[in-house]
Amino acid sequence: MEIKRALVSVSDKTDIEDLCRKLADQDIELISTGGTHAALSKAGILVKEISSVTGFPEMMDGRVKTLHPKVHGGILGRRSMDDQVMQEHDIGAIDLVVVNLYPFAQTISREDCTEELAVENIDIGGPAMIRSAAKNFNDVMVVVDPTDYQRLINALDEGAPSLEMRKQMAIKAFRHTAQYDATVAGYLGREEPFPDSLTLAYEKLEELRYGENPHQNAAFYRQANDVQSGVIANYRQLQGKELSYNNIADTDAALECVKVFDEPACVIVKHANPCGVSTAKNVSDAYQKAFSTDPTSAFGGIVAFNRSADSETVGQVLENQFVEVLIAPTIDPDAIEIAQKKKNVRLLECGDLRGTNEVIAYKKVGGGMLVQSADLMCLNPDAMKVVSNVSPSDEQMQDLLFAWKVAWYVKSNAIVYAKNRQTIGVGAGQMSRVVSAKIAGLKAREEGLVVEGAVMASDAFFPFRDGIDAAAKEGITAVIQPGGSMRDEEVIAAADEHGIAMVFTGVRHFRH
Repeated sequence: MEIKRALVSVSDKTDIEDLCRKLADQDIELISTGGTHAALSKAGILVKEISSVTGFPEMMDGRVKTLHPKVHGGILGRRSMDDQVMQEHDIGAIDLVVVNLYPFAQTISREDCTEELAVENIDIGGPAMIRSAAKNFNDVMVVVDPTDYQRLINALDEGAPSLEMRKQMAIKAFRHTAQYDATVAGYLGREEPFPDSLTLAYEKLEELRYGENPHQNAAFYRQANDVQSGVIANYRQLQGKELSYNNIADTDAALECVKVFDEPACVIVKHANPCGVSTAKNVSDAYQKAFSTDPTSAFGGIVAFNRSADSETVGQVLENQFVEVLIAPTIDPDAIEIAQKKKNVRLLECGDLRGTNEVIAYKKVGGGMLVQSADLMCLNPDAMKVVSNVSPSDEQMQDLLFAWKVAWYVKSNAIVYAKNRQTIGVGAGQMSRVVSAKIAGLKAREEGLVVEGAVMASDAFFPFRDGIDAAAKEGITAVIQPGGSMRDEEVIAAADEHGIAMVFTGVRHFRH
């Protein structure tokens, strides 16, 4: 193909002047619209106004300017097949379309955005031109991303964009308009959590070396146009090897858990489960307590903080254990310098923690998708009640609430033993809740931790009293659980027999 005529209409004007100068230097005729035409003309670049091509002025406050046969005929016309009809209607071929769209996503992210403003920022002519050019990639080049301008220039310097390149750009263009439409539909349908059809828009951050296992291919995508501070998709890597699939998944688990604590906290995760969690007066003390829960499992784990990581804390982590990833909202410069002694350690900053922005949760299943509102309700104060004869002390209640937050992020069946806002033992992912309780006790004994006087949290109700009996043998003094079993009276009676305080939350936290 030979590019003789280009249509340029961009909202994001990054590098557009440089591109158009290069095009003009190659004697390519430039056609443009509104603000783009004004910007290029001001820069001294020779460019035609779109109205001089269509014979119609822009109208309706710019809503109608490119929806015209002389524009779309010039883009869609098949060279050699439609030449006669194009000539008959005085339609000139347009060989290159450089278009990006009204900033709809940026508009709706503004605090002062109204629906009227959002609707005015829905682009109509832009997607139509992009789709027309992408459909006719055999004869037309379409570019929607400023980062591809240099690639276009290189292709022109070598003669012309190849068919393969034009097809690649067409695929990118269709994905671009699909993402745009999905964003618009998501905004307008924001009151409808479970629409009749579901379109999700994600953009690739990076390709990964492999997936969960070396024989699996993988990539990391982030939600398009909706990434906030304090999430794994917002990470900034300060040092270390590239992240793996499992690194990202485990770091996400650690970060989401540590965010739920108001006090300085540390969460250590191994294979998606917290193996050590603690709060303290500072993150250094919180780390030492979290690490002492299960140093064996912490080896090769992920360490997350909800405060800035200082040099003392980072030094402790590196001295105590082999760590895959250390993540915090920020990491002090002195701490970064210390970490350079172990350059393979991945240091990540995620920015200010703001809770979670995931209001909908998705789970892929064979041939389909399960969709649910995210599990954002830790506790329902109105549903909580003490059901045992013995009430928990203030100190026990603080430990119960701490353990409950941890159990919220442990795979079911989840049992958490805690004392002094530190996990003493964690039992996760077992088919039997009793076995999870036994594992929590086993882990505590292995590390020389005293269970006597600790509290226990369970993510779901106890179907039988055996879980309480097992906890009593370990020395548990208070239990927090959802309640709701057919045998609640039997379970409460077991607690009373053992002098255990029991709190029902009325909220369950299964995590599969």
